[in-house]
Amino acid sequence: MIPVYFYGRVVDEPNGKKKWVDTQTVYAMPYDNPIPGYNNNVVNTLRLWSAKSPIDFNLKFFNDGDYIQAVLDRNLAENISRVLYPNDNFFEGKELRLKQEYFMCAATLQDIIRRYKSSKFGSRAAVRTSFDSFPEKVAIQLNDTHPSLAIPELMRILVDIEGLSWEKAWDITVRTCAYTNHTVLPEALERWPVSMLESILPRHLQIIYHINFLHLQAVEKRYPGDMERLRRMSLVEEEGEKRINMAHLSIVGSHAVNGVAWIHSEILKSDIFKLFYEMNPEKFQNKTNGITPRRWLLLCNPNLADLISQKIGDEWPVHLDQLVALKKWAKDPNFQRDVAQVKQENKLKLAQLLEKEYGVKINPASMFDIQVKRIHEYKRQLLNCLHIITLYNRIKRDPTAAFVPRTIMIGGKAAPGYYIAKKIIQLICAVANVVNNDPIVGDKLKVIFLENYRVTLAEKIMPAADLSEQISTAGTEASGTGNMKFMLNGALTIGTLDGANVEMAEEMGNENIFIFGMTVDEVEALKKRGYNAYDYYNSNPDIKQCVDQIQGGFFSPSNPHEFKDLADVLLKYDRYYLFADYEDYIKKQDIVSKTYKNQSKWLEMAIHNIASSGKFSSDRTIYDYATEIWGCEPTWEKLPAPHEPRD
Repeated sequence: MIPVYFYGRVVDEPNGKKKWVDTQTVYAMPYDNPIPGYNNNVVNTLRLWSAKSPIDFNLKFFNDGDYIQAVLDRNLAENISRVLYPNDNFFEGKELRLKQEYFMCAATLQDIIRRYKSSKFGSRAAVRTSFDSFPEKVAIQLNDTHPSLAIPELMRILVDIEGLSWEKAWDITVRTCAYTNHTVLPEALERWPVSMLESILPRHLQIIYHINFLHLQAVEKRYPGDMERLRRMSLVEEEGEKRINMAHLSIVGSHAVNGVAWIHSEILKSDIFKLFYEMNPEKFQNKTNGITPRRWLLLCNPNLADLISQKIGDEWPVHLDQLVALKKWAKDPNFQRDVAQVKQENKLKLAQLLEKEYGVKINPASMFDIQVKRIHEYKRQLLNCLHIITLYNRIKRDPTAAFVPRTIMIGGKAAPGYYIAKKIIQLICAVANVVNNDPIVGDKLKVIFLENYRVTLAEKIMPAADLSEQISTAGTEASGTGNMKFMLNGALTIGTLDGANVEMAEEMGNENIFIFGMTVDEVEALKKRGYNAYDYYNSNPDIKQCVDQIQGGFFSPSNPHEFKDLADVLLKYDRYYLFADYEDYIKKQDIVSKTYKNQSKWLEMAIHNIASSGKFSSDRTIYDYATEIWGCEPTWEKLPAPHEPRD
């Protein structure tokens, strides 16, 4: 077990060094999870940490008040790894969360340094360890800002414990650390109050202040007299309560900074971290996300995997770019028929599951239109809901009109504290209740909210999907990976030019994806000139009807005001411009329906989607991180099995 320290104070030693004293200790107990490689005889280990209290009990004090307090203190220490903060894309400056982040960083870094010291690179004849090779042998990837305390912690270990000079320690730290940003939403960026850091991690706050002092010196030297730039690039935010901007710390303390899709990385450079990019453009990179083809095709869609292997061989699970060879069969009627049969079998399986789970009989010949992801306003499940209501109103207006049947499924979880997200789930369920029980609608339209969305359910959903909804406001989704899973399984995408959709469209061609809505630049222009939802509400009768039904109690007759808050979001507080994209979205959905009627065309597009998925393998992503950030080349040779002789 490894000791991790909190609280205490910092004292100056006679030799000029700083010492962190009077701390409270929590122990980190390591747990290793084996992670098997695919068909290569390699098993890596994922090391996780559990918090353990240093307090032992003496049973002779069982009835003593001290025993009660000891139990309480023990629980307090072990709570660090007992509870996960569920809110995503929203920063909560809670003390327990800060402790969790530091606990994981401190335990992992001590472990890394212990392993390095025991290696031939760390040990030498002299008493003191040589850290010269540390950045070549260790790569620390900061996965968003949650582990950003690794930067001051590594500095603390190298300077205070290992006795390196600040300059040497800083060089090692920057060359070892790299930072991946995962969100552009301002409310998600971590900004820890100085007062909290001062109490819980006083030495780290001192180190951060010194990092900031030297950083601002460099900014001043490069841009003399530019006080506004100094203020905006500081790690310390002075407005209101003093806070440390952890994204700024991560950029300054890393040798590489990347987004997770091309458009996301461009937004980081042109907007979110523009001043840092101007100062150090060489740090900024892009690493588009990927998914593993082993789980998301080979395992979850074996019949499609077999079909692909019959055409192009069986090396594609580790060389996904080989799927491009399928393009020559995109128009082949026999291959289209085989792909259609696999899709239909997957749809029948999902339909049976949903009838059993939800009691809703689904038309397996209908288009399976699916949006599964976390429930968040920027992902715009509400826009999908407006489309459902619009379709329902059309059927009610003219029940005999031609209509392409749809089963619309929406799934995902809302963070427990996210009120609007929970109301969105409630509205989807209320709309489903009305639509599914209306005899005039029949099996033309069915709506299902997929409960408890998780990987095991996703493995059944992705192979059965016809249409994938990726409809976030342009400039808000960093990448997305659900979009890639649907694409790999032959679903067509309706989406905005956001996240990885941009690169998906490039790979498959715009003719094989349904793109709608504003671009990032158009969203910015709308923001600047001002967005008034009432302009759309008053000029578009379909929008007006939908909103009036939501706020008038049509979907909640027992409580007419149930969804007033959602109507207020749409009309007064909408940061994601749903109405601005509504008309184009509905038009594109009509084109989707028209295309679906032409099954030969639809299947040709679906095959193009599968064949264009090669770029979105996690193998490619990790290869790019390894070669372009960590500075290591992969070993392609397969290791011998345990029973085989080794060279």
